[in-house]
Amino acid sequence: MTSYKHKVQYYETDKMGIVHHSNYIRWMEEARVDFLEKISWSYDQLEKVGLVSPVLSLNIDYSHPTYFSDMVSIDVEILELKMSKMRVGYKMTNEEGEVVAKCESSHGFLLSSGRPAILKRDFPGLYEALLTHLSIEKESI
Repeated sequence: MTSYKHKVQYYETDKMGIVHHSNYIRWMEEARVDFLEKISWSYDQLEKVGLVSPVLSLNIDYSHPTYFSDMVSIDVEILELKMSKMRVGYKMTNEEGEVVAKCESSHGFLLSSGRPAILKRDFPGLYEALLTHLSIEKESI
């Protein structure tokens, strides 16, 4: 598991003075990109080798609002890893330690040709890096 920190910006709030729900999706993406950098597979590097990772699904359970200038910590973990897909979990907490949201995103892996990538075969280094961050004992293939 890795952790990413995001400071809430004023433009992310709405007329109610809280962060608009759409921003949590952006934070998930920021945290996932940061996670990939931390495991030495930056998104730039993935694109250079011809691999893209589109979002397949999102799920967010909001439990506490966030406000301008809050510091939100986002813990990221790989929940499931398959041949051409992964499921990522995110736990967002504020500085007081309150959980503000629990989220999941699913991502496919495609070659630039549009064909699904088989990570274990096509990108074994990435596959092993993701596998070492899998939150359960064995892969979910």
